[in-house]
Amino acid sequence: ARLDRLTERERTVLTFVVKGHTSMSIASNLGISKKTVDHHRASIQAKMAVTSVVQLIRMILEVRPELAA
Repeated sequence: ARLDRLTERERTVLTFVVKGHTSMSIASNLGISKKTVDHHRASIQAKMAVTSVVQLIRMILEVRPELAA
């Protein structure tokens, strides 16, 4: 249910995060600034109610393991 609260852009950023991309790499791939990516990452963590990227990745891989592929 928490995933449903993410915007389309946040879902895109989340996919990159789960695959291990850095904020700079995500920004480059999406044509946006690193600051914007960092904002999306913070918003994702807040909406998903996690305090670290590791928690976020573990949570996502439990429910959507295909995102890591």
